[in-house]
Amino acid sequence: MDGRIYDVSMPTPKPPILVVDDDAKIVRLVRTYLEREGFRVIEAADGKSALAAIALEAPVLVVLDLMLPEVDGLSIVRAVRRTDRTPILMLSARGTTNDRIAGLEAGADDYLPKPFSPAELVVRIKRILDRSAGVAPQAASAPVLQVGDLVLDRDRHSASVSGNPLELTAQEFRLLVALADADGRVLSREQLLDAIYGQGEAFVLDRSIDALVKRLRQKLADDPDQPRYIATIRGVGYRIVGARVEVA
Repeated sequence: MDGRIYDVSMPTPKPPILVVDDDAKIVRLVRTYLEREGFRVIEAADGKSALAAIALEAPVLVVLDLMLPEVDGLSIVRAVRRTDRTPILMLSARGTTNDRIAGLEAGADDYLPKPFSPAELVVRIKRILDRSAGVAPQAASAPVLQVGDLVLDRDRHSASVSGNPLELTAQEFRLLVALADADGRVLSREQLLDAIYGQGEAFVLDRSIDALVKRLRQKLADDPDQPRYIATIRGVGYRIVGARVEVA
């Protein structure tokens, strides 16, 4: 040995994207397009393998088929949402309005019906990852907002009620921030869609906002008939209940 120290460490691999589908052709197609963009891809062909891969590999995003052997896609989304906020994009041949709403209500971040464009899938994945990383510009400058006992921290992407943390998806958090920023003004579903997804996202249904609000009310234990946080203005949209306070 010459006494010199050599750095033989390998670069840390990027966290992977997990692609879950029992159709091997679709998995190969998605993998090809994602790897062209520099993503690392892992695969699962059934629900049980998908849950194991999520626990072991901690993917940055999951592309998830709805109809799977062992455990179906909706059950996987619900299981993941009980513990973390890993972004999930659902793929399914079942592309009716009710199917999309069911996926969004379960906690999916996006829903793409089959057959789909692989190029569009990559664009949607990039946008979800950008939003999850906080790349999208914020409407107001204050990092922390407080409305009653609800506290929203933009920088930490966290929310709490009376000091108790809330487990929110990226979409749920953005919806709450948009309402809090409006400071009591009513926001239409279209305005909320723009705040959450950005302008020009025609694929998203207005009813997906209703699904998000329903999930938020469940997590906030908020009675829609006597709301403490989110009030419905029939025929118009939603508003936050209470005055906003910006915390330095």
